[in-house]
Amino acid sequence: MIHFIGVNDMSESALREQMADLGRSLFERGLTFGSAGNLSARLEDGFLLTPTNACLGRLDPARITKLDPSGRVLSGDKPSKEAFLHLAMYGERPSAGAVVHLHSTHSVAVSVLDGIDPEQPIPPITAYYVMKVGRLLLLPYYAPGDPALANAVREVAGKHRSVLLANHGPVIAGADLETAIYATEELEETARLFLMLRSERLRLLSPEAVAELELRYPG
Repeated sequence: MIHFIGVNDMSESALREQMADLGRSLFERGLTFGSAGNLSARLEDGFLLTPTNACLGRLDPARITKLDPSGRVLSGDKPSKEAFLHLAMYGERPSAGAVVHLHSTHSVAVSVLDGIDPEQPIPPITAYYVMKVGRLLLLPYYAPGDPALANAVREVAGKHRSVLLANHGPVIAGADLETAIYATEELEETARLFLMLRSERLRLLSPEAVAELELRYPG
């Protein structure tokens, strides 16, 4: 059983264990596969980040990478090559305690649709999508590991806690790992609903309903 507590309320060792538990949960439920995806969490003296080529289903807590606030490796294995995605989010969102990046199937499927609106790749289908994911933004395609992607994320992260990388996957920031992972799961399920309903007429939440939810759940 996974026990969730806030990032600021736990020791570094407990946070390492939580990252491993959550990674295993994501892997076992098919939300990540192989060595795809990465998790990070903010510490008082830096960040924890899953290593490069690491399977989230088999993380060794002791080998999770520790970075200083500037991104320099302090301990653990070589960090994910997508560390810059996480650092870009943290740099623009001081309240973020964790960042999740997955290649989850339905979210990626939406990211490759031709003609999708980058300002609203998924419309407001449900209240919980608006509450947990916020205003999702679709960013253009960049090759994995391309430093230019960091600038693209940095430019929008201050206003968007959730972004979808074209032909790649979501990057979502949250107050802690629990919040960021729940938002990522909500996005994946909403993407699945959206794909199921693309040939149907949709009754979306009204702009007024969306504005009320955004006011009550700013993220």
